[in-house]
Amino acid sequence: MRQMSVAIMMLLGIGYPSFFVSPASAVEISSRAAVVMDAATGKVLFAKNPDLRLMPASTTKLMTALVVLERTQIQDAVSISARAASTPAIRLGMKEGDLVTIETLLSAALIRSANDAAVALAEAAGGSEEEFVYLMNRKALDLGLANTQFINPNGLPGPGQYISAYDLAEIMREAIRYPLLKDILSTPAAELSTGVGTTKIVKNTNHLLWSDEGHLVGKTGFTREARHCFAAAGERGTGTLVVALLGSPSRGLLWEETEKLMALGVRVQNNLEEPVVYITKVDYDAGKIKKASASKKHRAKKNRKKKKKVTF
Repeated sequence: MRQMSVAIMMLLGIGYPSFFVSPASAVEISSRAAVVMDAATGKVLFAKNPDLRLMPASTTKLMTALVVLERTQIQDAVSISARAASTPAIRLGMKEGDLVTIETLLSAALIRSANDAAVALAEAAGGSEEEFVYLMNRKALDLGLANTQFINPNGLPGPGQYISAYDLAEIMREAIRYPLLKDILSTPAAELSTGVGTTKIVKNTNHLLWSDEGHLVGKTGFTREARHCFAAAGERGTGTLVVALLGSPSRGLLWEETEKLMALGVRVQNNLEEPVVYITKVDYDAGKIKKASASKKHRAKKNRKKKKKVTF
């Protein structure tokens, strides 16, 4: 059942509300897509554009962590490669040849959102970054995620990488089943050993850890293309709720809307409000415009190359 798309499930009335509402009658959310889900049952309590394919940014590292835990031991030591050491920021700053444990790399990737740590994990668990990406996408299929595709383990932008808010919520729902991941994601700050006699202090990018004790876990993401993204899980009186947001205009709104959606989820579970799913045409159209623009740029670049070949 989890392999069905959201659109099909809505039409059949399975798992999702069997009705749409206009944005005017729903809670106002500025993020391009959002989902609130009951962690125990997977029931969607609220969704805005749940199937819309958007860039995941560093929320990608949640899937990286899931695959790593399936294929490694956390006490294993990893020799940092030149490729991992030269990964673009954000970085932990490890050097080629440093010996770092899997657990430390997971902490760096999930707390600090270190891209070099994510690449090192991929190489350790998959043999190569390319093979690891294959394992990530296979895991997405195993979880029944119909609107997810990865091209790297850290979320750096590139063509062909996308996720939906519904799929991201399912990944977080899977992640909180691992006590180690819950522990790491709920850590405000940590001192990590990155080599012989070398330690670094990292601070969690999830600022809600300092303002709301109910937010057990969370993973942020940001690139200019993806904008601000967040997946979180928090204990409420009715149980654990999962929230996923993609394409928020600002980090401040990301926190505000997470709190708003957590509160809405509680009201729905207490039968004070009805579940809501809605689609905004403007966000889907924006995606089409970007794809068309990217296609035009690709054709222009291709034509320039052809001209250079002719005049060479």
